[in-house]
Amino acid sequence: MTDVDLAGAAEGAAAGAAEGAAAGAAEGAGAGAAAERMPADRAAIELAGVSKSFGGTTILDRVSLSVPEGSRTVIVGSSGSGKTTLLRLISGFELPDAGTITVNGRLVAGPGAQVAAHRREIGYVAQDGALFPHLTVGQNIAFGLGPALRGGTRRERKKAVAELLGMVSLDPGFADRRPDELSGGQQQRVALARALARRPKVMLLDEPFSSLDAGLRAATRDIVAATLERAGITTVLVTHDQAEAMSFAHQLAVLRDGHLGQVGSPREVYWRPVDLFTARFLGDAVVLPASIGDGVASCALGQVSVAPTTLHGDACIMLRPEQIVVEPCDADGTGTGTCTGQVEAVDFYGAEVQLAVRLHVPGSPETIVHVRQHGTTGTVVGSRVSLRARGTATAFAAAALATAHRHPSPPAAR
Repeated sequence: MTDVDLAGAAEGAAAGAAEGAAAGAAEGAGAGAAAERMPADRAAIELAGVSKSFGGTTILDRVSLSVPEGSRTVIVGSSGSGKTTLLRLISGFELPDAGTITVNGRLVAGPGAQVAAHRREIGYVAQDGALFPHLTVGQNIAFGLGPALRGGTRRERKKAVAELLGMVSLDPGFADRRPDELSGGQQQRVALARALARRPKVMLLDEPFSSLDAGLRAATRDIVAATLERAGITTVLVTHDQAEAMSFAHQLAVLRDGHLGQVGSPREVYWRPVDLFTARFLGDAVVLPASIGDGVASCALGQVSVAPTTLHGDACIMLRPEQIVVEPCDADGTGTGTCTGQVEAVDFYGAEVQLAVRLHVPGSPETIVHVRQHGTTGTVVGSRVSLRARGTATAFAAAALATAHRHPSPPAAR
């Protein structure tokens, strides 16, 4: 960091590094339901044309983003896309090369403005939580208290720590434990309590759940999401986990090679991606060549409705695997769907199975589609099945089909 009030920056960095994490909900859980409601329209964070380079390498290029007050915004992207750099710019641990950053109506970075990290009223929760191993839970949380309470009586500090533990759904008795006596999820919640002790207006979470196993990760996200929502704290989470991003966010921003590719609600970005890269980054996608006319696409699956588009003629369409209904064929090899096929592979994931189905379309190139069904299905390799699409597809220009198999990152396990 430059000479932006070095003493203050050091204090801010220490407090920021010390602050740990926890958050959200698995898809369909409590946080996912809450994510349907976008809070107030007033922006708590505004980034305008923000750029940052290191050693001649551009990490962020003219990024603009508005984060509504009281909302949860998730920035999702693959490793190296610039997610953590963006958080560090908002927090004040780095300064932008160009552009401006406004937090709660105050210009904190830009021409003529360099507000130190500890003066931005921002909590920062690092990926590993960064609890002090030689301090108790209570002492770790007390570290985040303001000077008035840190210098107050023992009873006042104990009461403040107990209240903060309660905010993250931990019993006051945890105050006397050491960090190594806690589970990973408990450590992240203690780190969040310490960050909350500073009473921030904005909370930044840097992949705080990545080290937790799947079950604990979902439960911890639920607790953190509920805690932050009750406190009315604007939150920005960065992650490379697509399912985590969609379940936690009110607003989802896809970061690719230093640029924001798309910003919108999780449903909008998942179901109506602006390009095939975004579609395939956020989950499995069935991409088929098609001919479009009058709101309908003709493709290997038959006639499929498409979302409003200006495209006509040759194009390609994108469906999610869960949009394709698969049913056993009748004894004569026919069915109620728009086409038939044969199951080539079955991958079992517990609650779901993924089927690879070779379509039988006379006069058309061989096509294999991947679809998902409930794990209770009895479909086996070699089964003849009938298929049909439900809902609407998203259309893209025919040229996009050339990139359809360049998967940017494996989708999160479901």
